[in-house]
Amino acid sequence: MTNSGSKTRAATAVWPLIHAERAALANDLAELGEERWATPSLCAGLTVREVLAHLTSGASLTPLRWLAGVIRCRWDFDKQVAMRLAEHLGEDGAETLERFRRVVDSTTKPPLPKLAMLGEAIVHAEDIRRPLGIRRDYPITVLTALAGYYQGADLVVMAKGRIGGLRLRATDGPFAVGSGPLVSGPTLALIMAMTGRAAYLAELHGDGVPILRRRIPPQD
Repeated sequence: MTNSGSKTRAATAVWPLIHAERAALANDLAELGEERWATPSLCAGLTVREVLAHLTSGASLTPLRWLAGVIRCRWDFDKQVAMRLAEHLGEDGAETLERFRRVVDSTTKPPLPKLAMLGEAIVHAEDIRRPLGIRRDYPITVLTALAGYYQGADLVVMAKGRIGGLRLRATDGPFAVGSGPLVSGPTLALIMAMTGRAAYLAELHGDGVPILRRRIPPQD
């Protein structure tokens, strides 16, 4: 087996992980009452229903449609995100969830790496689950791979710059990176802090936590 063949198989194997995370989220939200769909998410200014619509959008957006939208919005990426979210929102929570269920097994994506799509599936799922008091035990191998992706990523999510000069160490798995003041804790909490979620900082410990806190903008 050539190295290129191994890399192709590894990249392809990411899709089943994405599909599994989407399916798990859909199942977690199956019995959600309509009033709870309006719960503020961890994404500033968005409800949990709106974040779910954003996930549906990402799983429906080809590179060509992404580019067309960017041009239409005059390269205002935030405006395009809002436009695509509105397209998939639905009339109520039940319809929003049904639209998401239709794309659970989708392999459509904008021009992003597959691991970035896995990150979307997990990070935005936590943006939804945590305010609703829902917990998921993610496979540690999946979280470790995702943490490894984010520690070197400054594409869309500015994680690499956020953790610069810090030493991150997971307490529940093998993830460890960097040098400098220590930030330690569960792998999921490290991922969520790397991606700018201040709500998870309370689960982290070490001299580097105050530094990391200053690098995460406050959420309204």
